[in-house]
Amino acid sequence: MVLPERESPVGKKVSFFVTCIMDMIYPDTGMSVVEILEYLGVVVDFPETQTCCGQPGFNSGYRDEAKQVATQFLRAFKDAEVIVTASGSCGAMVRHEYPALFADDPQWSAAANRAAAITWDLTEFIVDGLGITDLKLRLPQPKTFAFHDACHGLRLLKLGGAARTLVNHIENATVMELKDCDVCCGFGGLFSVKMAEVSNAMLTKKIEQINACPAETIITGDVSCLTQMNGGLSRQKSAKRVVHVADVLAEGLKGKRDGDSIK
Repeated sequence: MVLPERESPVGKKVSFFVTCIMDMIYPDTGMSVVEILEYLGVVVDFPETQTCCGQPGFNSGYRDEAKQVATQFLRAFKDAEVIVTASGSCGAMVRHEYPALFADDPQWSAAANRAAAITWDLTEFIVDGLGITDLKLRLPQPKTFAFHDACHGLRLLKLGGAARTLVNHIENATVMELKDCDVCCGFGGLFSVKMAEVSNAMLTKKIEQINACPAETIITGDVSCLTQMNGGLSRQKSAKRVVHVADVLAEGLKGKRDGDSIK
């Protein structure tokens, strides 16, 4: 499926789609997103009526129920100029699935296509949308990182390059390679519940690769994958951890290079 074309987001107000897991479990990561956007001079608003995008029901085959939830998303973001999220899977739901989900719905089809055409992942918004590759950031201390590419973001939205570009430009950040960085961690939403044994086998392999990687910290762009991998690392008493790319960028704000400007 060809993703809807998007107009330039430069100079437009951003409506932040926080997503369910980030809102409930990782609110600090949500604040990191806002900090980065405001650092860029972007006006950010938060539609308070937003709920779930409908992805869990959609992926489970409950299309009618998913449409009910997705309709609330369309209501909440009806006045948005640009929608930015920091979850590849939720972004993929809006960008990739909404046009098909509402294709036969004369009332909501136009709104679904419009939402798909104004939705951006955080890192692609910065790099591809605003044309900024160097945020002029500096970590307080040197750190080593490697990337895990979350499935939906990588395969449906073609993400990965923008996040690496931004982190590679952070002073005191060194990016290394994680073996099979593009292989699933085994979460897959309800897949990890319905196919627990398979999910655990996939996670075990991923944890082995993380522990073998020389990087101190693994970066990803989806908190659901982050939760899955950190759970496995914690149970193994591993010192390694997975963090969201927004939190790495926000940490870089603390040591921002004096006198540098992104303009």
